Amino acid sequence: MIRAIAFDLFDTLVDQNHHRLQPVEIEGRRFGATTPALHARLVERTGMDLPLVEFAQRLREIDATLRAETVDQGIELSTLDRFVAFANHLGCDDVLAVARELTEVHMDLLHGAVSVPAHHEPVLAALGVEHPLALCSNFTHAATARRILDEAGFDAHLDVVVISEEVGIRKPRREIFEAMVEALGVAPREILHVGDDLEADVAGAAAAGLRTLWLTRRVVDPEAALARHRGARPDFALDDLLDLPVLVARLAAQGVA
Repeated sequence: MIRAIAFDLFDTLVDQNHHRLQPVEIEGRRFGATTPALHARLVERTGMDLPLVEFAQRLREIDATLRAETVDQGIELSTLDRFVAFANHLGCDDVLAVARELTEVHMDLLHGAVSVPAHHEPVLAALGVEHPLALCSNFTHAATARRILDEAGFDAHLDVVVISEEVGIRKPRREIFEAMVEALGVAPREILHVGDDLEADVAGAAAAGLRTLWLTRRVVDPEAALARHRGARPDFALDDLLDLPVLVARLAAQGVA
């Protein structure tokens, strides 16, 4: 029986529009889209005389070091901690204040690149009538994730919200799924986890004992992606969340949900 449904956030419930955050080219090298805005805020805040390309390169080097110690091990690296480390590296006087301002700049730009399909809130409302709903998301700034949920009207339908920055662990590690399972109070096999990422959402949830649904609406070439994937296969696959209530109803009629 499927008694609860869990969702990934980005490219599942909301869309991350990467075309709005294209990498920028600085002196022939490509860096993250938010780099110029971060540099401008740092210079404004500190008066530091640091050329943009040097700023970008040093941030990249700090990021690489931090990621090897955290993200590459399945441990979340919060955006604030990332910028605290960077501000320390630059020798800023008020490290925490600088880090908070850089976090605000970075997250405002990421937030601005998010869009919400109009039919997703009604889908959650319909599913929530008979099933507890949860969110299980990798994201480095929980406040921004919760802001997105609030603005989309999703938080009214979600009984449990688990975000990697708050748990400290990233999907596909099982601990983040276990935190969600514990909060729901439902057996893992009775939870259907819905997400777009075969590794994080499908293989990760399956390893934690959940049933899985692969959402392919934002996947460029689903057949190729599945062919490359070496982990657990999804139990179900859909092109759009609009079809999820029908699937759940059909499974219930078959005694599965």
